[in-house]
Amino acid sequence: MNVLVTGGGGFLGRAIVDRLLARGDAVRVFARSAYPALEAAGVDVVRGDLSDTAAVRAACDGCSLVFHTAARVALAGRYREFHDTNVLGTQHVIDACRTAGVRRLVFTSSPSVIFDGTDMEGVRESAPYPSHCLASYPQTKAEAERLVRAASDYQLHTVALRPHLIWGPRDSHLVPKLIAAARAGRLRRIGGANKRVDSTYIDNAADAHVLAADRLRDGSLVTGRAYFISNGEPMPLWDLVNAILAAADLPPVTRSIPRPLARLAGAGFELLYGLLPLHGDPPMTRFLADELSTAHWFDITAARRDLGYEPRISIAEGLERLRDWLRTESPLRPRTPDNPRQAVRM
Repeated sequence: MNVLVTGGGGFLGRAIVDRLLARGDAVRVFARSAYPALEAAGVDVVRGDLSDTAAVRAACDGCSLVFHTAARVALAGRYREFHDTNVLGTQHVIDACRTAGVRRLVFTSSPSVIFDGTDMEGVRESAPYPSHCLASYPQTKAEAERLVRAASDYQLHTVALRPHLIWGPRDSHLVPKLIAAARAGRLRRIGGANKRVDSTYIDNAADAHVLAADRLRDGSLVTGRAYFISNGEPMPLWDLVNAILAAADLPPVTRSIPRPLARLAGAGFELLYGLLPLHGDPPMTRFLADELSTAHWFDITAARRDLGYEPRISIAEGLERLRDWLRTESPLRPRTPDNPRQAVRM
């Protein structure tokens, strides 16, 4: 089977590629950067941008299945930048699938598409989209998810997955940012509570995507639906954060700031980053303050029932694997007398 993975050089995309290669699929990756390691593994790497309709069409040509994982992910930024990648880019993928005769499309969404700033505990897929989104990222991901679900018909079968808080070895987002902030002494608990959240080990997230693709058939009940994906082990947020830090041999986060103060600081940083050409994510935003101080865990019964999804790697095992990676392979290893040339890359 010929399969395209947009964003196939990224954290989740690469894990999906690995599974497809292992089962003998012919894999093509659509990405903005070069990936020599993927090419060496036999992957056809097509460079391009989601804004380029011709490039997206060419990438889809000859494929029967597309995983669309590429997205703009950031805490702050102009709405138009998110819209161009997450919404228009997704529409370009849908259009290209139709032009190329692709039959199946698996879209990587996010639970943040339904987040309204309040606690979400045991939430199911029937939860509505909020009337107002807290940031451009969840707003545009919700718009893109709606496009994908509405596109499902007898020609193109689609499904949207909402994996929550993906982490593990080769992580280039969550784990590096936590480690960098901890080493700089910038991590603070938000609010006085330690509420439960879901997370998803990377292997489980990739498994869910492949399972969903295999169930996208004519008459399948998964077509046009969205599914929450997680490890099914909600735990207090700061316990999880401290466990990840412990895997990097770093001390736990103990200091905290009130949620209202964090939201006020977030509003200030959002204004500053909107006015000035600053790079990277701001230290805090209102959306992040709300995410770090509320419960968000989800009922994955539907994914278990309809996709045959069952998390293979527990959080405990995942943490051991993360610890091994951080100590042996990760570019995040600190410089030591025994390893003087090892720089910490963030």
